[in-house]
Amino acid sequence: MQYRTLGNSGLLVSPICLGTMTFGSPVPEADAVRLIHQAIDLGINFVDTANVYEGYARYLGSPGGVAEEIVGKALRDRRDKMIIATKVGAPVGPGPQERGLSSVHILREVDRSLQRLQTDYIDLYIVHWPDKHVPMETTLEAIDIALRQGKIRNFGMSNHSAWQLCEMLWIAERQGGPRVVSSQIPFSLLRREFEYDLPFCVKHGIGVTPYQALQGGLLTGKYRRGQPPPDGTRAAEKPDWIWKQDDALFDRLEGIEKLAGELGVPVSQYSLSWTLSQPAMTSMVVGVKRLEQIQDAVQAASVTIPAEHFAKLNAICPPAWRQHDPLRG
Repeated sequence: MQYRTLGNSGLLVSPICLGTMTFGSPVPEADAVRLIHQAIDLGINFVDTANVYEGYARYLGSPGGVAEEIVGKALRDRRDKMIIATKVGAPVGPGPQERGLSSVHILREVDRSLQRLQTDYIDLYIVHWPDKHVPMETTLEAIDIALRQGKIRNFGMSNHSAWQLCEMLWIAERQGGPRVVSSQIPFSLLRREFEYDLPFCVKHGIGVTPYQALQGGLLTGKYRRGQPPPDGTRAAEKPDWIWKQDDALFDRLEGIEKLAGELGVPVSQYSLSWTLSQPAMTSMVVGVKRLEQIQDAVQAASVTIPAEHFAKLNAICPPAWRQHDPLRG
């Protein structure tokens, strides 16, 4: 396993981060604990969870906490083997103080996460979503308090654009607060709208930990044109969590699969390898239900995509539109 530095944190993390959003259901506790232990055996030292994760039972405002409890039980005697990332901000109840990035919510939730995770500290504490009702200064002050108390060691941001990362860096410099070290964004061959934020992250030492690198399973080769989704897939179990499958999508999927076939590797490994090759990419959050999926992701880290494939992939899955530079093209 070739470990990568997570931004300016000094943490060395595996290029594959074990995602836990399926833990609880459809992955029951005993199986999830076993998957965490198997991931450690394969060299993975990074796990990502959130205070709202509870598998497919999750809905907006559900209390969550199930995945954190499972991670805590799995790492009770293996804490030094894993870097733990968890998140705060999404609704955990109907009340006005049960969501968002206020000091009240953050400082209450960090204690609850620590209790569920059965640990004294969180390696990476991530603000889950932007909160338009709370100034970033207030959020950073709460993060700083938790850091000074020793409850967290580093903090990151999720689902934030480069301009929001920039503002948080500016506030940290002005207030003397902690710097954001990571950015978690949805990113895959099929979803590239954050691509132009990546050079900013490189320049400012922010490690990117993308999620949905397999786009909900679309980039695994499971789905075929004109065929129903196979049993056990997300499209069969949780259809609201996956894109509509039309001819335009299958044109792209079949184009990607053809290029993967030229290398003799599964389309899942090919797609993950492409994501890892992008600027600032540090560790991909990969959600799993079976050991084979972890093994497949680990093998993807050793796949090398030929230089000539990148232009072909751009033709199949074009980058998001960007305004023309009148000076540099």
